[in-house]
Amino acid sequence: MDNDMICKKIIPCLDLNNAVEMAKYYNDAGADEIAYFDSKATKDGREPNVAIIRQICDSVDIPLIACGGVRELEDVKKLLYAGASKVCMKSAALNTPELVTEASDRFGSERIICTIDLSECDDPVGYARKLKALGAGELLLLHNNMVPEYLDIVKSIRENVALPVIVSTYSTNGEAVAEMLNETNAESISLYNLQKMDIMEIKQRCREANIDVDLFESSMPFEAFKLNSDGLIPCVTQHYKTGEVLMVAYMNKESYEKTIRTGRMTYWSRSRNELWTKGDTSGHYQFVKSLSIDCDKDTILAKVSQIGAACHTGSRTCFFTDLVRKEYNDTNPMKVFEEVYNTIRDRKDQPGDDSYTNYLFGKGIDKILKKVGEGATEIVIAAKNPDSEDIKYEISDFLYHLMCLMVERGISWKDITEELADRR
Repeated sequence: MDNDMICKKIIPCLDLNNAVEMAKYYNDAGADEIAYFDSKATKDGREPNVAIIRQICDSVDIPLIACGGVRELEDVKKLLYAGASKVCMKSAALNTPELVTEASDRFGSERIICTIDLSECDDPVGYARKLKALGAGELLLLHNNMVPEYLDIVKSIRENVALPVIVSTYSTNGEAVAEMLNETNAESISLYNLQKMDIMEIKQRCREANIDVDLFESSMPFEAFKLNSDGLIPCVTQHYKTGEVLMVAYMNKESYEKTIRTGRMTYWSRSRNELWTKGDTSGHYQFVKSLSIDCDKDTILAKVSQIGAACHTGSRTCFFTDLVRKEYNDTNPMKVFEEVYNTIRDRKDQPGDDSYTNYLFGKGIDKILKKVGEGATEIVIAAKNPDSEDIKYEISDFLYHLMCLMVERGISWKDITEELADRR
């Protein structure tokens, strides 16, 4: 595919002091990927912060690039197993070039990014060629603010080295971002400014500059919808993961098109006779994940990431008043799995008590494998017993030890469900 037909990626960097919260924000606010550059790990000579990488990856739906503290293949493995989609090397590639090859051979070149600091490198084109030969799958080029000939160097690297390029900028100005993408034709741009940025606004400026970026586009015009007598269409708003119905409001053409443009739910207030973007006053924004229309084209279903409470009363949802109710069990089995898994992972990340979980991790992988094997055997034996209570207990015991194994090997329930989905 021609490079001009591929959507350019906007990649904000996370503030190390507030990484998880910033990751959640950019996950909702339109970023294509996010980058966690742990510069302190390299400076302090410590290992990568695998726990924070895992926490970030569990909180977002978009890919994470992890950089900092990489010295050996084991560091790359830990970061990727924690959920990072790619690992970025700078000092490691300079000091131990063979590590680039080892990591590329083991995990695939598409997961290995190498950084070239243009303020330090005397022969960036030659070094880029070397990195490609070693197995790098992508290049990150620093620092445009310190190198007057930055654009010329980037162009030369792109002309001579057939690798995807990430350029960098400290700017949060959409026109400046668009200009750099146009002048370099880079596949991605990393935004190093740590203040919260309006990614959708930056993308709109890129689109105006004829740069192909990933934006919401409606599959049909608003005129195709069936409106009520007031010229409005009702919108049912639902949490995109839990399925919880949060609220019902109305949209007109202007609010619908603003929702598409900004990625934040915007409605038409019938009482105030004006547009209102949910969250502008309270901070409780609704970030769009999807918009659907029903078969009669007279109701919109919005699936959103809800920040804070949806209801003006402070309730999570507007639907908190029961009119009639029959008692039922609404326990979500997958939620139970996630909660137990998170407890096990927290105990591994923060050992110190004398719990059985910490005992297992203290004994190591062989002890955990032994318990998993024993559990599987006990299930087989219990299955021959006509009393189903025994097998329920053994399955529960097995699943607990299986989750200990998953945590030990850096595998999450999200990883498992994705694999299962591929086998349907």
